Amino acid sequence: QVQLVESGGGLVQAGGSLRLSCAASGSIFSINVMAWYRQAPGKERALVATITSGGSTNYADSVKGRFTISRDNAKNTVYLQMNSLKPEDTFVYYCNAVIRTYFQSVLEVWGQGTLVTVSS
Repeated sequence: QVQLVESGGGLVQAGGSLRLSCAASGSIFSINVMAWYRQAPGKERALVATITSGGSTNYADSVKGRFTISRDNAKNTVYLQMNSLKPEDTFVYYCNAVIRTYFQSVLEVWGQGTLVTVSS
């Protein structure tokens, strides 16, 4: 059994910053790609950023230059540093990871979501 636990969401004014964290725990052998998605009510979940175990990153055009994804492999944790936040960044943010367990199964796991609200 593996799980992802997120933290760091909240209310911030436009132009401000927030840092999201997501820690994986359980019977983890290795973690391949880790990612952040975001979703508005009634809308599809959209990819924000990804990072491989080697540190290669990819970003949605809407967040390039403002958001930075990083990870600490020793802590099985991924971060999302969000700067210059805009009201249109208001979403529930979800952590995602592809995890190989000690039982050699490969699981795609989601966090519970954390709400980020940016006020104008």
